[in-house]
Amino acid sequence: MSNHISGDSKVVHIGFDDTDSTEGRCTTNLAFRTISKLSSETDSTFIDYPLLVRLNPNIPWKTRGNGAICLRIKTDQLSQIIEYLVKILRTESDMANGANPGLAIFDGDNIPLALRQFSKRAMYDVIKMEEAEKLASQLSIQLFKYGKGLGIIGAMASIGSLLEGDHTYEAIAYRKDEHHGSTRKIDKSKVSKLNIDTYPFTFNCFDSYHDRVLIAPHGPDPVFCGIRGEDPQTVVSALHYVMPVEKLEGYMVFRTNQGTNMHLQNELPLKEIRNHKAGYIRCKVTKKPIIIRGGHVMFEVSDISNKKYPVAVYEPTGLGNIASKLIEGDEIDIGIGVSMNNPHSSSILNVEYLSILKIAKEIVNINPPCSKCGKRMKSEGKNKGFQCKICGDKKGLKLSVTNPRDMQLGIYLPYLKAHRHLTKPIHRFGMEKTYPYMPNIIKPLHPDWFKLF
Repeated sequence: MSNHISGDSKVVHIGFDDTDSTEGRCTTNLAFRTISKLSSETDSTFIDYPLLVRLNPNIPWKTRGNGAICLRIKTDQLSQIIEYLVKILRTESDMANGANPGLAIFDGDNIPLALRQFSKRAMYDVIKMEEAEKLASQLSIQLFKYGKGLGIIGAMASIGSLLEGDHTYEAIAYRKDEHHGSTRKIDKSKVSKLNIDTYPFTFNCFDSYHDRVLIAPHGPDPVFCGIRGEDPQTVVSALHYVMPVEKLEGYMVFRTNQGTNMHLQNELPLKEIRNHKAGYIRCKVTKKPIIIRGGHVMFEVSDISNKKYPVAVYEPTGLGNIASKLIEGDEIDIGIGVSMNNPHSSSILNVEYLSILKIAKEIVNINPPCSKCGKRMKSEGKNKGFQCKICGDKKGLKLSVTNPRDMQLGIYLPYLKAHRHLTKPIHRFGMEKTYPYMPNIIKPLHPDWFKLF
């Protein structure tokens, strides 16, 4: 990486998104190739790690993880860089299979408040392209869009996302072109050992419950694997430990909002529910859960406004067991994504985590016991009281008792295999980074954050 900074250098923020499709390609790989070009052919100094910013995961037209990229550099060759970026987005995005790339360029030392607010909303809401274009015009952000151009929303949101508080890192290794589409060969025992040895400073490497490797995708994209963790040193070391026999192109470390629940920080009153939004709701169970075909659990909740909404806990999450034990009156906090409940043409709340705040008492009425022989009495018919079939003793009313509840207060998360990129693992609660992040000022970038093989 170049350390040359001329007197004419300016701070430039480069955002891009939606360059991949469900058929292949990868926006992070485009970032890898861009950084390779910038570091070898321009005098550009990186003032932060490349950012991998995961946006609202409930957007239906996303591809895979809905991740946008931001590169922050100091350079005096902005026009040459823009020329290269426009060319690579046009030629390397998978527009033939539905990609709609967008590129945003902003130069200036400070990110405007309006752009930071835009980015925050993009974590949990749906933003229209017209709104993005209007803001870009107001803030003198250069935009380049291809196809439908939807990528400009994520591109701008990535620039506005400073990740000043909680954040994590991911070291992503990339395959050579000739290996794309072939089976990834990863030593499961190494990944399992890594998962134990680096705990709690890596996360979501291995699902021991399902004996499943979690660091590698399964599609034809150029990513070989990615190690997520708390700091650059840990993820780089871990990546070297599981490095395969397969010759790789290289790797790069991203600073990211993965594993932070950033999309669920927004409290969402039920009266403000709209399709595709995300957030959390503090509410009360108003209808006892039912288990439907497939093992999914359905129930109903209301919040302080007494607005009621249906809730779904899907079987793959593994949360059905605890959700099925809820009763009317239980007070809970749920992280949710809103989707369309097609059979009823209404919204439904899909649960991402379930936190039990207060357990209601379950009062049940049972037949009274016989005071003489201790046996449970039998009903003699409607409104006719009860009689012991052994000694003949009689009583008139049922007995009210409190049923023991087989559940505990606390937070319940999905199986690891059902975690989204943004899902905060259980051990990260209490590990959040809360100090202001000042990129490349107090602590320089890790010397091996970018590597070509």
